Amino acid sequence: MPEESRKQKQLFSSRIVPSKKGSEGLFDNEFIQKDSPVQCLGMTFENDEKRREYFLEILKEKLKDPEFRKIEGFPIGKDEDILNLSDPPYYTACPNPWIDEFIKRWEDEKLQKEDDESYHREPFAADVSEGKYDPIYKYHPYPTKVPHKAIMRYILHYTEPGDIVFDGFCGTGMTGVAAQMCGDRNTVQSLGYHVKKDGTILQLETNEEGKEVWKPFSKLGERNAVLSDLSPAATFIAYNYNTPVDISEFEKETKRILREVEEECGWMYETLHEGESKGNINYTVWSDVFVCPECSGEVNFWEAAVDKEAGKVHIEFPCPHCHASLTKRNMDRAWITKYDEALKGTIKQAKQVPVQINYSVSGSRYQKQLNADDLSLLVRIEHVDIASWFPTDKIPLGDKTGEPLRVGITHTHHFYSRRNLHALSLFLSKMTNIKQKLFLTKVAFQITKLYRFTYMAGTWGAGGGPLSGTLYVPSLNKELKILKQLRLALKARCKVAVITNIGGCLSGTESCTSLTTIPDNSLDYIFIDPPFGSNLNYSELAFLWESWLKVRTNNKKEAIENRIQRKGINEYRSLMTLSFRSAYRILKPGRWMTVEFSNTKASVWNSIQVALTEAGFIVANVAALDKQKGSYNAQTNPTSVKQDLVISAYKPNGGFEERFLNEAGTEEGVWDFVRTHLGYLPVVKNKDNELIPIPERDPRILFDQVVAYYVRKGYPVPISSPEFQRGLAERFLLRDGMYFLPDQAAEYDKKRMRAKDVVQLNLFVSDEASAIQWLKQLLNTKPQTFQDINPLFMREIAGWHKHEKALELSELLQQNFLCYEGVGEIPSQIHSYLSSNFKGMRNLNKDDSSLCAKAKDRWYVPDPKKSGDLEQLRERALLREFKDYIEYKKKRLKIFRIEAVRAGFKKAWQERDYSTIIAVAEKIPDKVLQEDPKLLMWYDQAVTRTDS
Repeated sequence: MPEESRKQKQLFSSRIVPSKKGSEGLFDNEFIQKDSPVQCLGMTFENDEKRREYFLEILKEKLKDPEFRKIEGFPIGKDEDILNLSDPPYYTACPNPWIDEFIKRWEDEKLQKEDDESYHREPFAADVSEGKYDPIYKYHPYPTKVPHKAIMRYILHYTEPGDIVFDGFCGTGMTGVAAQMCGDRNTVQSLGYHVKKDGTILQLETNEEGKEVWKPFSKLGERNAVLSDLSPAATFIAYNYNTPVDISEFEKETKRILREVEEECGWMYETLHEGESKGNINYTVWSDVFVCPECSGEVNFWEAAVDKEAGKVHIEFPCPHCHASLTKRNMDRAWITKYDEALKGTIKQAKQVPVQINYSVSGSRYQKQLNADDLSLLVRIEHVDIASWFPTDKIPLGDKTGEPLRVGITHTHHFYSRRNLHALSLFLSKMTNIKQKLFLTKVAFQITKLYRFTYMAGTWGAGGGPLSGTLYVPSLNKELKILKQLRLALKARCKVAVITNIGGCLSGTESCTSLTTIPDNSLDYIFIDPPFGSNLNYSELAFLWESWLKVRTNNKKEAIENRIQRKGINEYRSLMTLSFRSAYRILKPGRWMTVEFSNTKASVWNSIQVALTEAGFIVANVAALDKQKGSYNAQTNPTSVKQDLVISAYKPNGGFEERFLNEAGTEEGVWDFVRTHLGYLPVVKNKDNELIPIPERDPRILFDQVVAYYVRKGYPVPISSPEFQRGLAERFLLRDGMYFLPDQAAEYDKKRMRAKDVVQLNLFVSDEASAIQWLKQLLNTKPQTFQDINPLFMREIAGWHKHEKALELSELLQQNFLCYEGVGEIPSQIHSYLSSNFKGMRNLNKDDSSLCAKAKDRWYVPDPKKSGDLEQLRERALLREFKDYIEYKKKRLKIFRIEAVRAGFKKAWQERDYSTIIAVAEKIPDKVLQEDPKLLMWYDQAVTRTDS
């Protein structure tokens, strides 16, 4: 290990101490910070604090540079606040200007530099399942996260120790944790791998004899990580997760602060138990108050609508005054007007009243309704001045912020009860270490008026919490005691302090659309979990955290769909394209990017695919990632995805890119691309000893990839679809409808012999393309007559798209398949089927009369080498139909043949007739265009060429 890294690791020493309660062993390692010289970027400092002071001065000067502030995604905040939140050069609450220098040093530190030509990985094709219950994952709330142990599997597959991993939408920094935990033997082995003494990591594989054996696939060792996000709250949380902390001193100091806050604010959380001894309040329940539309009497929601014993909230309930039937929808809210000292004016808010207290006395829990003393205490608290600073930021108008705004929560401090606001601001004022602010962000969202009071497992008050991904203000609010929550946060923080190496992870705050702080072709692997359409509005959800941190997200480049920001699907796709282009630029040639995807909308899925293609990436595999516990929407909405999708895409290696410049106009360029692309695809997908088809090896999808690559490069495709089909059959090996390189085919054949079966994909017929695929799958298995096929086909087309022109089965068969008419030699496809399935026909010649009679009128899939004429006839028919669409005089096409539009767009592109593509695209419903990746690609490229 290089000297500097070794000394960085020695920032903490360790000692053996008795294990904490719940630990598996008798003893634990306790890491202790050394107040001794440290090295950073080739310089030696007296201690770590001196290091921070030195680099803060440099950052202070950098912030004065107007050009530095023009970097896309530069956050909103004063210089002083950005500096207070930063710990340079490892973390900055703005773009990190030291990333380039660290990358150069990390490259120099590699024991053996990888030659890009020698690097080769197949995509990580296995589905991954990893729970959300690990203490590290659970510690800090965030709208969405990927478990670090799931990410570790990808990093171990694609990288070597010392490689540089990047995440441009880092959130809480789980990619950084995963990269560094790849050096922890116990964590790696907990994933089901075996680690040898020399650091070789083994995984179970099935050998040629069908036996499971341990085979090497990676090496134990930390990977370096570069993390970036548009949100200062995200990068601050990520920094804390990925930076070592002296837990002993940290715990001692934080407990001191908590004692001081308790001494000043503890009386605010006291209640009398049975009129005598004092109890400590755990939480207080607050209820909305409404007004009956019939008698104008006030309706306490808790008293009127809640069945306490059954644990139910009634949708319909009687008015306690006039007994009229009420629902929340037919009542108005009761409102209160009061003076807000912080805003120096009166405010109007929805009325809530306290209805129940849960408290503890000598370790036992009790609950009660509030009495006069309790109500008097709340009045007293309201009149106590809060001397410490707290945020009073005005809540911006947004897609999610409408919920609090409608009940009068207009500024940050309105989210908190008076006593919790007092205690939290006091805690902040006493902090001595920026890492203590992580407690603030952990609880700042939890102890608000967003926290729901719910009934779970037979108990009121169990569960609850803010509704994930929203700013929903519940009618029943559980006001938690902030002091207790801070203590729990400290206890949990001690359990997740797993990082001991300073300098192994860098964080910066900027937009992924530019990433100007990172040099070209410098990173070994990228894992990202980007925003997906309108799923989550991150900047709005981070508003509370960032108000306390005093540095806010600049959402101009936030890649989301948001009505208030005037960002629709087109703007989202444009921003994601810019982000993927940045990722493409900084990734080394021949290396991989993994994109985690979670959204049910086809338009968003297609936007991601188009953005990846336009950026230059080539998709090689799509697999599943099961995080085991979904968000609120995923658990309650039947259309929400229960598993995320994981896209594996690669950046073509430099050798191919150079060859392509010379071969682009030739047919050889096509086959060079296909040969290179097949080498990146998985050879086998195995589940429960059954082989799963690999769609990316299907001839139609291979041709789509060729077309997409040529279009992005701005070249006409030098080969037609029929020529491509023939060329594939002549140059590559076909297995189960998939094409392979020779060595891949040999490997597939071996696995095929040992597998139980090859799983057939379940195809949902909704348009012409899926109908052709369904017929191909059906006829590959069994050549059949029209009479056999028709009843099966009619059952399948129930879900045919409304806009898609209905096609007769006869037309589909005639344009895509062949029929044996009973004359001449029987095609080998039919002969093979009949010989295998009918007794007495196994030894008959292909021209035997009885065999010919049995084979007559059966439709079959043509040999790829002989299907060219059929493809040409079909293409002519499609182009004739497309010509009708060009001449169509009305504004919109209501029903059309989408395959004809695809064929027409392709021909128009070849002829550089971009205006025709745009004109016909404007006649197609926007939803259809957005949900079809092929049409969207042609259209976007045509618009780009026209604008330029």
